[in-house]
Amino acid sequence: MRIFTAALATETNTFSPICIDRRGFEGSLYAPPGEHPATPTLCTAPITVGRKVAAQKGWTLIEGTAAWADPAGLVNRQAYEGLRDEILDQLRAALPVDGVVLGLHGAMVADGYEDAEGDFLTRVREIIGPDVLLCAELDPHSHLTEKRVAAADFFVVFKEFPHTDFVDRAEDLWRIAVDTLEGRITPVMSVFDCRMIDVFPTSREPMRSFVDKLMAIEAGDPDVLSLSVIHGFMAGDVPELGTKMIAITNGKPEKGAHLARELGLELYSKRGTFRMPEIDEKEAVSRAMRATAGPVVIADMWDNPGGGTAGDATVVLAELMARGAANVAVGTIWDPIAVQICMAAGEGAEIALRFGAKSAPGTGNPIDARVKIIRVVPDATMKFGESFAEFGPAAHIRFDGIDVILNTIRVQSYDPSLFTAMGIDPKTRHILVVKSTNHFHAAFSKIAADILYCSAGSPYPNDPATNPYRRARRDIWPMMENPHGSEAA
Repeated sequence: MRIFTAALATETNTFSPICIDRRGFEGSLYAPPGEHPATPTLCTAPITVGRKVAAQKGWTLIEGTAAWADPAGLVNRQAYEGLRDEILDQLRAALPVDGVVLGLHGAMVADGYEDAEGDFLTRVREIIGPDVLLCAELDPHSHLTEKRVAAADFFVVFKEFPHTDFVDRAEDLWRIAVDTLEGRITPVMSVFDCRMIDVFPTSREPMRSFVDKLMAIEAGDPDVLSLSVIHGFMAGDVPELGTKMIAITNGKPEKGAHLARELGLELYSKRGTFRMPEIDEKEAVSRAMRATAGPVVIADMWDNPGGGTAGDATVVLAELMARGAANVAVGTIWDPIAVQICMAAGEGAEIALRFGAKSAPGTGNPIDARVKIIRVVPDATMKFGESFAEFGPAAHIRFDGIDVILNTIRVQSYDPSLFTAMGIDPKTRHILVVKSTNHFHAAFSKIAADILYCSAGSPYPNDPATNPYRRARRDIWPMMENPHGSEAA
C-alpha cells in the first residue's frame, strides 16, 4: 500500500485582530516532507501515528508538508493557497496512492476561502478520484460543512476537551483506514445537525458522561466504527456554524443516521448546561484571596490564545493589583515588545515597563510598573500532554508581590511547566492566573486547591445569542429558542 499523509491546520477566530501569514505557520510548525519531529502537535498526529502503522504493515508512507499556526484571525490568502498548493503538488508527485490520511483542524478561514478545509479536501478528491480512500482527523472546535462531508470518506474527531486524546484519535483514524484498505470494513459516515452552538468541556458533567457513552457504544457495537461530536467554534463567523454528530458504521447507513440523530438530539436536550460556571474578575480575585489553601487557579478563560485572542488582556491582573494581592504568578501576558525591552535590559535589572492590553478593545489597559527582571529565556517551552508548546522568547518580571511571564509566541497555558520553565514553582504560589478556556484543566487540576473560571473583559465573542455575527446562520440555538420544534420534545 502507498499512503500519502500531510497536515494543514489552524483555528480561525474571525473576530480576532491578529491575522496569519506564512510566517505564522513557520513560527508555529512548518515541516517539509519527512522533517516532522517524532512528537506530534495537536493536528499532526496522523503523520507520527502513520509512521508506526506503515512500519508495522510494511507499507510506503509518503509524507507531505505539515503546517500548523497557533489560533488567530483571518489567514492570508497567499499563505493558504501557497501551503495548500505545496501539499497538492506533493500529492500529485506521489501518485498512484491507495489512500490519503490528513491532519486538519476544521476551523480555518482564509481570505477568499470561507471553508478552507472544504476547498482543500475537494481539491484532494479531484486529484485522487472517487475510489481512493480519503480521511482526516479533526479538532471538535470546527465547522463540519456539506462540502467536507461530500469530499471525505470519514472523519475522526478528538473526543476530549481538554484535547488530551489527539494521539488516541489518530490511532482510531488509522485503524479504520487500515481495515478499509485491507477489505474488512466499508465505512459509511452519517451526520446529524444538532442545530445548536455551545461549549462542551469533558472535564465536567454532563459532557463527561456523554463522551463515556460514545466510547461504550463504540466498544460494544461491532457495527459502529466511530462516534464523534463536532462541537462547533462560536468565534468562527461562517454560514455552517454549529454542533454536529458523526456516526461511522460498517456499511450500515440507516443505522448510522438513526444513531447520529438519537445522540444528537440527546446532546441538544442538554443545551445550556455544559459550560463551566463563570464569575467576573472581582469575584474571582475575592474568592482566591479568601482561600485558605493554594494554589488557586484563576482561568482568564476568554482571553485564550488557543481561541485566537491575543492573550494580552490585563483585566484580571489589574484587579489583583488594585486589591493588593501577593504571592501571585500570571502566565502569560503576550507582549513581544516588552520582552525585547526586558532582554535588552538583562536579568537582575530594574526598569519602568509598560506591558499588555495593546491588541483590542475589551482587554483592559496597559500596565505601568517598575519591575525587576528575574529571568529571560530565548526559547521557552511547556508541556502539552505528549507534545510541547513554545511560548518564548519570554521574560519573567516581578513587582509588588506579583510575578508575570511575558511571552512572544502566543499560546495558551497548558501545563504548570509554563511556570517552571521561567523559574517559578507554581505549587508555592497562592494564586495562579492562566490564559485558557479549559485545556489547562488536565494538568493544572493535579496541583490546584481550587479552579475559578473567570469571564473578564471582552476579548472573545463568548455569547452566541448576542455575538455580532454577519455570516453565521440564525436558525440554531441560542439564536433561535427551539429550532428542532416538536422533534426534540
